[in-house]
Amino acid sequence: MMSVEIKEAIILAGGFGTRLQGVVKDLPKPMAPVNGRPFLTYILDYLIDYEYQRVVLSVGYLHEKIVDYFGERYKTLEIDYAVETEPLGTGGGILFAMSKCATDNVLVINGDTMFKVDLDAFEHFHQEKNSLLSIVLREVEDVARYGSVSVGNNGIITLFSEKQASSGSGFINGGVYLINRKIFEKYPQPKKFSFEKDLMTKYYTQESFYAMPSDGYFIDIGIPEDYARAQREL
Repeated sequence: MMSVEIKEAIILAGGFGTRLQGVVKDLPKPMAPVNGRPFLTYILDYLIDYEYQRVVLSVGYLHEKIVDYFGERYKTLEIDYAVETEPLGTGGGILFAMSKCATDNVLVINGDTMFKVDLDAFEHFHQEKNSLLSIVLREVEDVARYGSVSVGNNGIITLFSEKQASSGSGFINGGVYLINRKIFEKYPQPKKFSFEKDLMTKYYTQESFYAMPSDGYFIDIGIPEDYARAQREL
């Protein structure tokens, strides 16, 4: 059996935080304070709980605030930075950060979202499927706001539906990925691209991409009301 030691993560932490500007000024979104400490520390603590050893922070807007706060280490985590001098899109950001990773399989998560997935189970799922790309799904009451994901037998993704294309309860992309770096060799991309549109939803019909559902705790602080909720719940 293959090892399930996938212990490097990329955190996408370069967002502008447009919707939070009224509440949090002059800070990148992941640095928004939650009960007196940056939201990003909660995510890093979550990764430490699953024995991750190294994190590459994909940063851009006001990245100095993140670098000044964390430096090269947070508790047991080694921290490196992939600093974008221009916006590269989600895919370009992941690809650039991946160049600073040593392992073949890397966990990718968002710096403004906490989705408490069982990462041990997810790593095992990804390895067992020998997958180039695995994503975590979350069930919601109305998929219209997000776009939905359909899954067939064996966890293979069969359909991505655009926002508003479907409604009612269903599964959405939870923004937690395990990516094998070979995917970028098989499907080469330009420097700037969207991971979701230019790779994931473009090639899923010719490549088996896998999805695992999770009912773990979920919060997105990019939305002001959820940012207020984070203060109570985290």
